[in-house]
Amino acid sequence: MKGFVFQNPTKIIFGKGKISKLGEEVKPYASKVLLVYGRGSVKRNGVYDEVTKSLKENGVTFVELSGVKPNPVLSKVKEGIKIARKENVGAIVAVGGGSVIDTCKTIAAGFYYDGDIWDAFVGKYKVERSLPIFVVLTISATGSEMNGGAVITNEETKQKFSFWTNASYPKVSILDPSVQFSLPPIQTLNGAADAIAHVLELYFDGTPNTLILDELSEGIIRTIISSTETLIKSPHDYDARANLVWSATLALNGINGTGRNGGDWSSHAIEHSLSALYDIAHGSGLAVVFPAWMKYVYKEDVAKFARLARKVFNVSAENDEEAAVKGIEELKEWFRTIGLPVTLKEAKIPEDEIEKVVENASMRTPFGKLKRLYPDDVREILKLCM
Repeated sequence: MKGFVFQNPTKIIFGKGKISKLGEEVKPYASKVLLVYGRGSVKRNGVYDEVTKSLKENGVTFVELSGVKPNPVLSKVKEGIKIARKENVGAIVAVGGGSVIDTCKTIAAGFYYDGDIWDAFVGKYKVERSLPIFVVLTISATGSEMNGGAVITNEETKQKFSFWTNASYPKVSILDPSVQFSLPPIQTLNGAADAIAHVLELYFDGTPNTLILDELSEGIIRTIISSTETLIKSPHDYDARANLVWSATLALNGINGTGRNGGDWSSHAIEHSLSALYDIAHGSGLAVVFPAWMKYVYKEDVAKFARLARKVFNVSAENDEEAAVKGIEELKEWFRTIGLPVTLKEAKIPEDEIEKVVENASMRTPFGKLKRLYPDDVREILKLCM
């Protein structure tokens, strides 16, 4: 286990009816905000009314940016930056899931930057200043409500890249699990897959002697699996929803990465190419890619893969290699059982376009910590996705 410094500045307000607290949290920072949301579900489920009521009651005025899509794009970010500057807002309020939050983080960073904010994603600009960000979470998946990362797709270049900076941690995030009762089932399932993938990216980065972190990771995954299975049958089960919501946040709020080597992130890098090119849901893409990556690299750390199999899936095997292989199949089968795609064909991605994906993903190779991956490796992993 490596030495580390851990500090997470985001304040979490968790529970039923907590959206009413938003205005009093925003008020000390800004009298006018940019309110950002997706394609209208927040108006249908009543969250928009709760948010705007709380802002108004606390004397906070707002201008709006709507229409953020599930794979957020740079053009919407630039639209938001223009509005924020024109209206001279003092903060940004994200009402949605990771796509909305990441859009807001990028707008908040771009507010103070004279150049193209895409520079932050390609390493030409380091974000050190940002407008304050406040979150009302409506979809649990990415953990963006309690971390400093953002992922955006550049539609022109077909690049889906990320940046991470301390300046982009939200000031306050409000997590009311009950607002997720109305989510379409597939969004809950994609969120569960995304959260599990975040845990596994950290779990499999090759760092030795991380017992407490491994126990934490395994507990999060077990909780996600059990909560998701309950929600499939009972979407309004508050306790299951609450456990899933907090698990998704814990998966990537930094604590699960302490003492590790930063995470592997190969599966995310490959999936980002799939969703950049084919606009598929991130969680669904990860359900396809992650088991294939595991199958390709498990011999780099057989004991760790065997541990996951035994601790999470109760696999019985005579040796570690047998356990590791069974565990990979158990994860893949669980994704399949809950209704997610586990092959390129099931995800409606043309199998004869593998080279197109390899070329896109290879813009940033080599990547990976457990095993460094190059274009040929990406190609072989994609073949395992068939």
